[in-house]
Amino acid sequence: GESFGDFLDSLPKILAGRDLSGLVKAIVKAHRIKKPVLANIGAHVIKCGLNPVLIHLIEKAIFTSISMNGAASIHDFEIGLVGETSEDVDISLDEGSFGMAEETAKAMNEAVKAGMAGDEGMGRILGRKLLEMEAPHRDLSILTAAVNRDIPLTVHVALGTDVIHQHPLADGKSLGETSLRDFRLLCSVVSRLGGGGVVLNFGSAVIFPEVFLKALSVVRNLGYDVRNFTTANFDMIQHYRPLRNIVRRPVSLGGKGYAFTGHHEIMIPLLARAVLERMG
Repeated sequence: GESFGDFLDSLPKILAGRDLSGLVKAIVKAHRIKKPVLANIGAHVIKCGLNPVLIHLIEKAIFTSISMNGAASIHDFEIGLVGETSEDVDISLDEGSFGMAEETAKAMNEAVKAGMAGDEGMGRILGRKLLEMEAPHRDLSILTAAVNRDIPLTVHVALGTDVIHQHPLADGKSLGETSLRDFRLLCSVVSRLGGGGVVLNFGSAVIFPEVFLKALSVVRNLGYDVRNFTTANFDMIQHYRPLRNIVRRPVSLGGKGYAFTGHHEIMIPLLARAVLERMG
């Protein structure tokens, strides 16, 4: 008969129990003082079925900026388009059919190539594409949720890492240009982190830790005082780059970094519920 708040209060005030409480307090404070809460989403997080949880946090204005790697944008786009994602990599790779779904690659590459004529980055281009297509499951897309909420939305790609790069319509110029625009948009978000912002990295072991560190270097080089903020890395295994580039290096001048190890489908709903409980 206890509440979820009672459960939170029952967690030991040491180790990860103490850290979770500290992170929740930082997110709630950032929301109240109107500092950015930047959530980066890795591909596996979306494959674990967490879009509804993450979208809820966007709609509640708890996440004020969203970033993704290229693979995450593909899984999210497919969920919006057909309501599901993923494939059996082992079997399809043997057959030479891995990543060869025509609908995904065609729609995303066409959108990015057409969108280069404007001034928006890849994230917003893809979110708008799902809305323009009236994709049947667009309400389950993080991309469209961020566009609808009109918050910064960025996609960071490495050429050749994503299945849509295999398609004949893939255009390096448009992929590079629109992702570079998103890097600059990310820099704008990072410039406002100082004094209470929060950065959450959900499941990106390489791309976001590297991109975030460069964005932080850019804004400090330009004279922004980005100190005293909070970072957290959530993953099933703690890798070198997230520990260095998310948890430790960025907050060496002031702030706090956390590392949480566990399955996304448990840890992220737990964090979401804890934040919503404390917002009350």
